[in-house]
Amino acid sequence: MTDMDGVLVREGSIVPGADTLLTRLRETGIPFLVLTNNSIHTPRDLRHRLLATGLDVPEEAIWTSALATAAFLDEQRPQGSAYVIGEAGLTTALHDVGYVLTDRNPDYVVLGETRTYSFSSISTAMRLVQGGSRFVATNPDATGPSPEGILPATGSVAAMISKATGVDPYFVGKPNPLMMRAAMNRLGAHSESTVMVGDRMDTDILAGLEAGMRTVLVLTGITQSAEIDRFPFRPTRVVPSVADLIDDL
Repeated sequence: MTDMDGVLVREGSIVPGADTLLTRLRETGIPFLVLTNNSIHTPRDLRHRLLATGLDVPEEAIWTSALATAAFLDEQRPQGSAYVIGEAGLTTALHDVGYVLTDRNPDYVVLGETRTYSFSSISTAMRLVQGGSRFVATNPDATGPSPEGILPATGSVAAMISKATGVDPYFVGKPNPLMMRAAMNRLGAHSESTVMVGDRMDTDILAGLEAGMRTVLVLTGITQSAEIDRFPFRPTRVVPSVADLIDDL
């Protein structure tokens, strides 16, 4: 399994060697999933975006925090209802498992990634959580990258709602091993034979570690070499980029 941003693509461009790695995986028959904590896009949209960079990833090989969140809610409370702050990736995933989206006494308030957070929607979420709706968020990432610099992400907005209500959300995405176990079930894989490749120690590597997988940190994204020792855990392996993994296949 591999993360997407910072591993296969970076700021809208392919990371050198990523296309060769995916081709080699297909040629050798090794099953793989591309994981992302970003819940904005559907797998179909992400496939299109990746094709534009030169990466051919099938829809069924893309696993997002939105899909993981929908699967979790479907397991916990089938055919339930939710008030959603998020984009098409999240709303589509919830509709696909039979959820009704509403602001009238929903079972859950579900917070995902969006570039159009509004005061009104956040206020509604606060009131619903305070009124008893269960609080779930797709991922805990506090910031996300952009060409202009960092942007506030799901974790930052979740903290705002938590501060106002005194209720903390349940985060489904990385580093929660729940997302990793669901991904392994999708692959029909076992942790002993699965590797997680990522660019962040605090999400990708931690999630892989807690799910019992071997982990590979690439240095083309968030975590840099000098920062690794600041964490109380280490990846199984550190490489400059995914291009350094090609000869292993």
